[in-house]
Amino acid sequence: MATPASPYRIALLAFPGIRAFDVSVITEVWGSDRTDRGAPAFDLRRVATDTTTPVPMRGGMALLPDRTLTWLARADLVVVPGLDDHLTPAPTPVLDALRRAHARGTTIAALCGGAFTLAQAGLLDGRRAITHWNLISLFRAHHPQVTVVPDALFIEDDNIWTAAGTAAGIDLCLHLVRRSHGAEAAATIARSMVTAPFRTGTQAQFIEHPTPRADRDADTLAAVREHALRHLHEPLTVAGLAAHAGMSARSFARHFTAETGTTPLRWLLDQRVVAAQKLLERTDLPMPEVARRAGFGSEVTMRQHFASRLATSPRAYRAAFSTTPAPVSKAADSSPIAR
Repeated sequence: MATPASPYRIALLAFPGIRAFDVSVITEVWGSDRTDRGAPAFDLRRVATDTTTPVPMRGGMALLPDRTLTWLARADLVVVPGLDDHLTPAPTPVLDALRRAHARGTTIAALCGGAFTLAQAGLLDGRRAITHWNLISLFRAHHPQVTVVPDALFIEDDNIWTAAGTAAGIDLCLHLVRRSHGAEAAATIARSMVTAPFRTGTQAQFIEHPTPRADRDADTLAAVREHALRHLHEPLTVAGLAAHAGMSARSFARHFTAETGTTPLRWLLDQRVVAAQKLLERTDLPMPEVARRAGFGSEVTMRQHFASRLATSPRAYRAAFSTTPAPVSKAADSSPIAR
């Protein structure tokens, strides 16, 4: 995690053929100053083979780079936009720079068809990756050495992140903010962008069009989700939520998954993790109280879900992202949150 004196450094990797939409997403997430609202400071740079030639994009737009590829050695994160033509070959210096960045341990992320660029560099060989659902067959045909995981919004393998199309790129960018700076920072940026602050990467990226009945149920299901968020501290069950919606448990689960791309139970657990993250960042409440307010019931259960979803513990998360002063105790064993 970057210190306040050293803003988190992001390299937007630019070369001819990149999508203007993905460039806009990357710029909106990391290129706007929101420090007055409590968001961290970022240092976003547009990196290309040289800084004298604008990078052309579709629709008559162009991107003016401000750093050369050597700046990747300073970056904490390299983000590769998707492509208008998904088989566009990246310049050899760009591919070489990506390989060197990965060898240094730099986090690399690709949005949508940007996975094709990472595959050209050989960075996805033998690894799991995802791209837009409509490009999966093309991707597999050209890069059979990559293990494609079709039912995901974004995925990570060996510090390389790939995302499905369009909105999933926003999801991945916000997830990367959450991963490096905490849930509150990601939520602040999401509110500014008027987008959802949290969609788990394991959601299905392609949601079938709802049936007419599901259309009529949409408002009901939204109301149920709002009810669940207001009562996370209670022992909610899928059967109870279905009853609140006036549906059978089976019908509720089917419509919920069709509308959100995830199951009611997984959605509920994800919301409890987010609630716990915010409590850990904003308060110095003891761990059992954080677990209770987030609806986990016990600290042990909360630890298990943090480990499976965030690959960390609640205590380590608090140590990394807490915005409150650490409580001072006379002795370690007298602290209500000491372990």
